[in-house]
Amino acid sequence: MNDAAPTPAPLAGLRDEIDAIDAQVLELLNRRAKIALRVGEVKRAIDPDAQVFRPEREAQVVRRLEGLNAGPLPREAIGPIFREVMSACRSLERSAVVAYLGPEGTYSEQAVILQFGRAVSRRACATIDEIFREVEAKASDFGVIPIENSTEGTVNRSLDLLLNSPLRICGEVALAIHHHLLTKSGAMTGVTRICAHPQALAQCANWLDRHHPAVERVPVASNGLAAKMASDDETVAAIAGDLAIERYGLVAVADHIQDLARNTTRFAVIGSIDTTSSGRDQTSIVFSVANQAGAVHEAIEPLARHGVSMTRFESRPARTGVWVYHFYIDVEGHESEPKVAAALAELKGRAGFFKVLGAYPLA
Repeated sequence: MNDAAPTPAPLAGLRDEIDAIDAQVLELLNRRAKIALRVGEVKRAIDPDAQVFRPEREAQVVRRLEGLNAGPLPREAIGPIFREVMSACRSLERSAVVAYLGPEGTYSEQAVILQFGRAVSRRACATIDEIFREVEAKASDFGVIPIENSTEGTVNRSLDLLLNSPLRICGEVALAIHHHLLTKSGAMTGVTRICAHPQALAQCANWLDRHHPAVERVPVASNGLAAKMASDDETVAAIAGDLAIERYGLVAVADHIQDLARNTTRFAVIGSIDTTSSGRDQTSIVFSVANQAGAVHEAIEPLARHGVSMTRFESRPARTGVWVYHFYIDVEGHESEPKVAAALAELKGRAGFFKVLGAYPLA
């Protein structure tokens, strides 16, 4: 039996150099963790109930490091790396509990990991309503709810629940949706059904028409459930994301089968904290006005006059009368910034109903 070939000297030297750097990185990470623990002690001395997760601070940390990055690491790699570092440091104080729309392996769970890192306790909920109940009852510290998809539009149930909940939006996550066709074997042999959430089936309809037109498409409650079904049944293929592959041991038949490449879902982080300005923020509000000509224009006029950009405008029936609507809008800037505060104060004075849903760092 031949001995393994010796490692070339130049490669061995480079590996030794990497090992030495890894040891330095580990030492620095532990120094950071010790300081993070001291920060936690100071915060608790000021407020015993202080949350360990502060989205505005973490957004500032990531943006600063992205600005310092000189490569060759790509800019988009910096956030995920340091969010995991911050997540691990946070967990030394206390592991936050985050509710999301389950089951395991959904895009909602991916959004939790993207925002909070993996060192949190993730609690799968059957409905968006249950997420709100979990956080309102303080059984979970935060919740992550879908707000809108770039191809399928607004998630109306989330807007309706935000209207009456005491919880506030304290963060947002923009998640690129990459649908994969998954089976136990990585092949379509013997598959009789393709299962997915109805939106996922709609977002992949053209691809499915071209490649598997004869296979039955079955809508189910979530892509995570579809992945679980595929892991238990070789006649089922699932449309799901990267996390489902990891969770259920599935293999991709085809990657990125969504019809539109730029398919993104926006999630909101909800909780009971008020965030301070991070320097690049957004404020979400809801209001209603009398049902008369020009009322909406008159209400939002202060935004333009104070130089506040409106980035989203959505209307929903108010359910309090015929042709009565609530208007949901997002504006650039934090509610505490002088020009935003002035504009919103005037808007509130002209509205029949007005509520700030939250001010939070932009994703």
